[in-house]
Amino acid sequence: MDTRRGTPVSPGVAAGPVLLLDTEWFRISRRKLRTADVDAEIERFRTAMAAAATEARQEQQNIGKQLGRQYGAIFEAHAMLLEDPAMSGEIELQIRTDEYAAEYAVSRVIRRYAKAFQSVGSSMLAGRASDLFDLERRVIGCLLGDRREELKHLTAPVIVMAHDLTPSQAAQLDPSKVHAFVTEAGGRTSHTSILAAALEIPAVVGVGPFLEDVSGGDEAIVDGNHGLVILDPDDATRAQYESARKTYVSFERSLDELRDLPAETKDGVRITLLGNIEFPHEAAHAVAKGAEGIGLYRTEFLYLSRDSDPTEEEHYKAYCEVLSHLPAGVPLVVRTLDLGADKFNPRSEPVSEEQNPALGVRSVRLCLQNLPLFKTQLRAIFRAAVHGDIRILFPMITTMRELRRCKLLLKEVKEDLFEDGVPFAREVPIGTMVEVPAAAILAGPMAREVDYLSIGTNDLVQYTLAADRTNEHVAELYSAVDPAVLFLIQRVLDEGRKAGKKVNVCGEMSGEPFFAALLLGMGLRQFSVTPHSIPEVKRVIRSLTLTEAENIAREALLLETASEVMNYLRTQSRRLLPELEL
Repeated sequence: MDTRRGTPVSPGVAAGPVLLLDTEWFRISRRKLRTADVDAEIERFRTAMAAAATEARQEQQNIGKQLGRQYGAIFEAHAMLLEDPAMSGEIELQIRTDEYAAEYAVSRVIRRYAKAFQSVGSSMLAGRASDLFDLERRVIGCLLGDRREELKHLTAPVIVMAHDLTPSQAAQLDPSKVHAFVTEAGGRTSHTSILAAALEIPAVVGVGPFLEDVSGGDEAIVDGNHGLVILDPDDATRAQYESARKTYVSFERSLDELRDLPAETKDGVRITLLGNIEFPHEAAHAVAKGAEGIGLYRTEFLYLSRDSDPTEEEHYKAYCEVLSHLPAGVPLVVRTLDLGADKFNPRSEPVSEEQNPALGVRSVRLCLQNLPLFKTQLRAIFRAAVHGDIRILFPMITTMRELRRCKLLLKEVKEDLFEDGVPFAREVPIGTMVEVPAAAILAGPMAREVDYLSIGTNDLVQYTLAADRTNEHVAELYSAVDPAVLFLIQRVLDEGRKAGKKVNVCGEMSGEPFFAALLLGMGLRQFSVTPHSIPEVKRVIRSLTLTEAENIAREALLLETASEVMNYLRTQSRRLLPELEL
């Protein structure tokens, strides 16, 4: 049994067979054979090895002709490895004695060789390890032919493991088939992690290198509550986690009782709880969890799996679909496109390499450079606002000039709609996200220019602490409760109150139960969180008085390091809600 630790980004516990994405999505099952089928399986293995060796010899000739014999020799070495009787003998032994299917035996033996080469510390042998992984893919490909499964076409439950998942890949995950996922890279607030929480798939990211130690088909347990990944668990651990899974499911069901109860403190202070969504159909789930509206609709996911940008009509239909899932009169906050960086680029925008895309042309900057793209979305929002309480939210505003350019563009779009004779809402509330320190510093003037402010803590933490939100190597620096971040959040809350404007927090911080009392005590009265987090945050709010929350915030803001703040908040949370196991 091998236990690895990473960053938990979506709660829950799951167990099952591993699907490795670094093997080109081949399904490698830990299938046992009948004794009577062993000889036929060994023959199938030998045929595949011979076919793989033939492929390597053919590539040796082709590359040799094109680039020279020295390059072709790389594939000659591959063929020699495939023809090595020692390695073949070990694989056959696994098939005969353990009665494993050939695919699993190949993966187990070749990965053991690769790990041995990597452990020596020789650069030459490390290169040989890479050759072995290539051989693994080649042989398994010969064994399985074209039988590979894409994420969106899985036919049986799996635990997906990969170096990393793009947001596009994560969006394809079917919770009925992908029971959990684990990645070597990534951080708590990467967009892949946000999607995992939205899909309610247990997930652990930032585990570090481990894929070489896993074979497709191995059994694994993923503990999304504590950030643990257990490879090849023993019987006692398996039983322990099955019990923990049942306890967690029971706890989740108990939270459902809060759905129709108000989010208010013990002394009657009413708090607004809204939902964050990525896809239109999630709005119904948010309402089922007790959301009083949608505080953040991330519209860039309209760009998934497409060869062209969505049209105005497609935008319009998506917004109307969200409204159809909401009770009449509740708000829907539509964030305008936040494209670029670690998300997607519009098809109409030439993709250019940037040394630091997080500081480059992304979000509202990209939209202001691509006005047809921006206007298409804004026209659709104004049209859909005829049917409900839609509000516009501009992301990553850094300067007053950017904000005023966006407001001027709104006027132009309304004039165009009027001239075209298209029905649209004349008055749509607008807000700006506070995601960079510059916007937090200018929160006062910005609040006077808009109807509301929304603090995006994911990026605010990243830009305040100069710590990439997707980089596991600086995960220790990335903390939403760093005193510098809390100082900026407090400033925005204070400036919003002075201007008489509502302030919302829509980043992942607002959905963490042990941050809820802190934010409440700092003056926050509106939270926007993933639907899954609504009941837990509501339970925290209903468990304390406003005075208690203010005392917690006062003490936390006196502390000087993120770790001190976190330890203090965990202690307070355990006192208030011991059943949350924070």
